[in-house]
Amino acid sequence: MDMNNLINENIANPHELERLFRKDPKAFKKSFPHAWEQSPDSQVLAVWYERLHFKETSNTEKAFLLQKGFLFMGLLAILAGICTRIIFHYVEQQTIAPINLAFGILPFIAAYFVYKNPPKKMVVISLAALFLISGIYLNMLPLNYKDSMILAYIHLPIFLWGLVGLAFTGNEYGEGSTRLAYLKCNLEFGILYASMAVCGMLLAGLTMRLFSFVGLNIEDFYFRNIVVFGAAALAIVAAYLVSMNLKFAKNITPYIAKIFSPLVLATLLVYLITVILVGKNPFLDRNFLIAFNGILLGVLAVTIFSITESDTDEKKTISDYINFALIVLALIIDSVALSAIVFRLSSYGITPNRLAVLGVNILIWANLIWIMLSYMRFLQNKTGPSPIQDAVTKYLPVYALWAAIVAFTFPLIF
Repeated sequence: MDMNNLINENIANPHELERLFRKDPKAFKKSFPHAWEQSPDSQVLAVWYERLHFKETSNTEKAFLLQKGFLFMGLLAILAGICTRIIFHYVEQQTIAPINLAFGILPFIAAYFVYKNPPKKMVVISLAALFLISGIYLNMLPLNYKDSMILAYIHLPIFLWGLVGLAFTGNEYGEGSTRLAYLKCNLEFGILYASMAVCGMLLAGLTMRLFSFVGLNIEDFYFRNIVVFGAAALAIVAAYLVSMNLKFAKNITPYIAKIFSPLVLATLLVYLITVILVGKNPFLDRNFLIAFNGILLGVLAVTIFSITESDTDEKKTISDYINFALIVLALIIDSVALSAIVFRLSSYGITPNRLAVLGVNILIWANLIWIMLSYMRFLQNKTGPSPIQDAVTKYLPVYALWAAIVAFTFPLIF
């Protein structure tokens, strides 16, 4: 039967109209004007008319904004590539620390987010001042690899990541929903950047191979000038694509979270059982304690991203129970690691590394307790899922603050 007739016959059946649209959207859109002419008084078709018409208007506006934003993104990508290449030159000369490369990328991502979602003037000034102060402070420190300096190099990018988050959230930096959106943005950014980076590596390999056929070895030149520039510029492109709500990343991230959560849970259970059977002791083995903390951070990251990608309705799924099990497992790991750190502090004295690890483990332990209690109330039908996400988003500034404390004070204290 003709689609036009099917639409008219099912005016009183919204469910069937939706099914027809999903079955063949192109034919539905093509036939709808004829059905609308035959039944102009139908309220159901009036709603469909506005729905289809609104999509066309939205796409037109989006195309205009896309064009304008694309040019700005291209300018930022070029500037990021040039700045990163200049910084890389001084890193090679060993006149500045390698961590300075972060300043060739993160400020430009922040600039794009500020352009995309303009905040108040005070927020912009604060961002510019903090990036500037961070860069000046970092390069005033002595260029060495003592424990306190390594800690500063590790924690400063976390603080800068917090500044990018401030740029992303703009005037709504206190809202849990915008912080949650920033976490989702990070996961989508990682997927897109990795996908494009793999393509870039294949292109680089092919290019160098082709030049080798004519007797030219361009590996060193290509890496210094093309790869370094491209890696920085690609970060800006990835941020732009994520901000444009690219369907690829948004569709794949929930599946990644649901697939990796049970895999991580099963792997860690097997690993911890093996550790107990083998008799490894984080209280005495320093390297094993470091690995233990690395596992903790990995589990925390997987758990947080699983929570951010979970549904916002109040229906409980198997993923919620897996997430809860991961949180409990992470809490056990953190409790053991925390005990081992306290033991080492009391036995061997205070060092920058032990103090930094103690601080971050205490912060993680408190955050996990908060998330676990929120999850318990959700699983007991006492609350909805929003308190769980609040336990994640409201705690983010605490991590950024601790990173700032370590980066800015430890080199001076120790």
